Amino acid sequence: MASILKAVVSRPVPLFTAATILRAAMLAYGLWQDANSPLKYTDIDYLVFTDAARFAFPPKPSASASPYTRETYRYTPLLAWLLYPTTWQPGSTFWFSFGKVLFAAADLLAGYLIIQVLRGPHVRMLSVERASRYASIWLLNPMVATISTRGSSEGLLGVLVMALMWAVLQKRVTLAGTLLGLSVHFKIYPFIYAPAIIWWMDADQMMARRPQPRTPRRGKETPTQASEPPKDLLDHVVAFATADRLKLAVVSLATFLSLNLVMYARYGMPFVTHTFLHHVTRIDHRHNFSPYNILLYLNSANPNSASFKVESVAFIPQLILSTVLIPLVGAKRDLPTTMLAQTFAFVTFNKVCTSQYFLWYMVFLPLYLPNSSLLRHPRLGLSALALWVATQGLWLQQAYFLEFLGQSTFFPGLWVASLAFFLVNCWILGIFVDDLERR
Repeated sequence: MASILKAVVSRPVPLFTAATILRAAMLAYGLWQDANSPLKYTDIDYLVFTDAARFAFPPKPSASASPYTRETYRYTPLLAWLLYPTTWQPGSTFWFSFGKVLFAAADLLAGYLIIQVLRGPHVRMLSVERASRYASIWLLNPMVATISTRGSSEGLLGVLVMALMWAVLQKRVTLAGTLLGLSVHFKIYPFIYAPAIIWWMDADQMMARRPQPRTPRRGKETPTQASEPPKDLLDHVVAFATADRLKLAVVSLATFLSLNLVMYARYGMPFVTHTFLHHVTRIDHRHNFSPYNILLYLNSANPNSASFKVESVAFIPQLILSTVLIPLVGAKRDLPTTMLAQTFAFVTFNKVCTSQYFLWYMVFLPLYLPNSSLLRHPRLGLSALALWVATQGLWLQQAYFLEFLGQSTFFPGLWVASLAFFLVNCWILGIFVDDLERR
């Protein structure tokens, strides 16, 4: 049995075949559960997505048609556009499931990109067998497959972010800038990667493995081009603003602004309000692992009476960690691990933390693990995994008592479980940062 499993995860064809079968089986099971159980398999967010697609493309075309007619749709119109086929043949299970198939396929494409990054000369230089084994952590992960086949769109972000990683490491600056701008438009959080990528892209890094200019013939030597060390602040700024860094900034900003202008011209202020501004003051408290959960719940009961709006300032420690401290510590040492740590910190300290958000950092795990202390010290790795699962399970138990049995477990049960999960995540984040400092 072990030899069969090893053969499956060590070669791309059987690995992707198994990953496809896993998702197909879960899609089929989901259809059965939706038809036969009061507890539905399909994520409520998927119903929001498909409703938004119908509002964006009504049977009779209208200039006022908008996905934001659907209450609680808080995403870019691109997502509703991608799900346009779900509006074909209303009532058809086949077309209704189109988005789930799309998200599951995105999982597979993200897995392919993971293998390409692991095999590349700029990170791990693994053989195809080893790269496939690490990619199986994503491709055969039942949590990843479940979330996508239930209708969560996080798999699309996995593709965009992993494509961004590949483009940066391959030094394809224009492509990287385009993907960064598209990713931030699609969902705000990938903006945290910009500081790490910019910091990583120094002149030495970008010249490495690029073709060097031909050596002049004897007797025609040119004066040395070695630049002197920067002497003052202006010299430091000029040295920092390399052509590649400026190109990445300009292309990513142009892509982001162009997409936003197109959407604003089509949908007006509802696009700005629901896609961006909503996330600054949102007070979602359901299915929220964050320690801010209880405070958000109390504020949501009477939002006008709250003297302190925690939802408006909760981002401060989150952004200091994910966009300043972690990139400065790790970007030039190990970019993939830095982006993992950034994402992990962003999710851990976010005022809203749901299971779908875990996929944001899980896509980076195959890139981190080959040289990680979690694998060098199996006891540490198993302890981290056990505590992460156990504290998450404790929270889910309290949430089950609250939502299904009607028991009031807000305090101390749910709050203590949230704190326990938060502290475990902080400890794991410390492991990531320690590994960065050792490289």
